[in-house]
Amino acid sequence: MKGSSMNTHMGNITIDNEVIAQYAGSVAVECFGIVGMAGFSAKDGFAKLLKKDNITRGITVSVNNNKLTLNFHVIVAYGVSILTVSDNLIENVKYKVEEFTGLTIEKINVFVEGVRVID
Repeated sequence: MKGSSMNTHMGNITIDNEVIAQYAGSVAVECFGIVGMAGFSAKDGFAKLLKKDNITRGITVSVNNNKLTLNFHVIVAYGVSILTVSDNLIENVKYKVEEFTGLTIEKINVFVEGVRVID
């Protein structure tokens, strides 16, 4: 199991990277301007919108010295400021994931893979 470990006075706590990615993804899709996570198809060369059950495929989590680095591949709504949406995503995810896990986030990278018109 790939994850991060913490030592407490009661014992060790290990959090799987998949759990962190699932939580971070659920926080990210709640942010204004984010349509969803993007999955990239090497065959087609296009990014596609992932369904909620595949949300973690658009997120990678890496741990180095108990500090997290999160990479988000997202699709944003047409007509919104990409910079504002990205800043909002970074702020919300950083705050909520650090509260949830007790770990420090070192870096959050946002890769905008596409734009969609929202009905």
